[in-house]
Amino acid sequence: MSKKLVIKVTAGADSAERCSQAFTVAAVAVASGVEVSLWLTGESAWFALPDRAAAFELPHSAPLADLIDAIRAGGRITLCTQCAARRDITEKDVLEGVRIAGAQVFVQEAMADGTQALVY
Repeated sequence: MSKKLVIKVTAGADSAERCSQAFTVAAVAVASGVEVSLWLTGESAWFALPDRAAAFELPHSAPLADLIDAIRAGGRITLCTQCAARRDITEKDVLEGVRIAGAQVFVQEAMADGTQALVY
């Protein structure tokens, strides 16, 4: 059975350490061969947009843009449907490979056999 990790990040620049931890764990998991699904919700929704991660700074942490690239290369990034709508973000606005999906898909992924879910 392969291991799967679903991570929901609710924080953005408003809680930089918590945000960075979520992206770091996701990128490390991808590098370790774990199947990763990262969900952007709340203020982290902004990081689905091109160039938004470049403005994020947190001392002693990997650049957020690099972490996103690593996650996109080997995992999946999903933007919450409601969070996107509240911010007027559409599918044409997001980074290549980022999908927009809702709670039903999140629950389905989180409840799958062999899956660990984390929320930051």
